[in-house]
Amino acid sequence: MKIVFATGNEHKIQELKAIAKSLGSFDTEFVFPPKDFMPDENGSTFEENSYIKAKEANRLTGMYSLADDSGLCVKALDDEPGIHSARYADTPKNRIEKLLNALKNTKDRSAKFVCAMTLLNEKGEIIFQTRGECQGQIAFEPCGTNGFGYDPIFLVENTGLTMAQMSENDKNMISHRGRALKKVLDFLKK
Repeated sequence: MKIVFATGNEHKIQELKAIAKSLGSFDTEFVFPPKDFMPDENGSTFEENSYIKAKEANRLTGMYSLADDSGLCVKALDDEPGIHSARYADTPKNRIEKLLNALKNTKDRSAKFVCAMTLLNEKGEIIFQTRGECQGQIAFEPCGTNGFGYDPIFLVENTGLTMAQMSENDKNMISHRGRALKKVLDFLKK
């Protein structure tokens, strides 16, 4: 089955393929949307933004489309940066620095990664929508070299490791995106 994954992010497609492979997924092939894919992510929730992206990919291709919207929700910051995680600052390094500065005098460093996924059929109808979450804490400083985004400062619950310290396979098994994609693939198998 060929599904357009509504992203321009090469790393996300590679991550999805690795997750699907590790889950022993049947023949699901994730492909990029066309180059003119430019959704206006103006939703107020992860679910709304994932639907906006899936709908745009479907409009451009007429194919099954899957989109995710994900971000980091920090309890002490009223779940910010949340849906604005990728736009919290201008570079990944600056996003991490801004977040660590915002938590400088905060004892409660609990956080979670959230990933909402929306799957549309060829007609552009929602056939499945789900959410995956990964609980943890914000570290005091970056640690690890794997992953991307906030991974170097996200300590995964009950592991003592940041996501950036985990192997790609271990991360994929417990990540918010991995958990959401597993639900999507289970739905498709049925």
